Amino acid sequence: MRSLDRGESFVVTRNGVPVGELIPLRRRTFVSAEAVAAAFAGAPELEPERFRDDIDAVVDQGPVPRG
Repeated sequence: MRSLDRGESFVVTRNGVPVGELIPLRRRTFVSAEAVAAAFAGAPELEPERFRDDIDAVVDQGPVPRG
């Protein structure tokens, strides 16, 4: 675990055959609200109805479970 804390990765094997990889989690970076607002300042305004229509065109959101 200390090695993972230092950023080391490991290949997990079974009978000498690689079956997985153990890697450290990426650290989350805090981004301030001001930085986010600045990043999106030039973005076009969202039109909620058009956005919903676009989502509905590609995602099945019916109340009946798939399966």
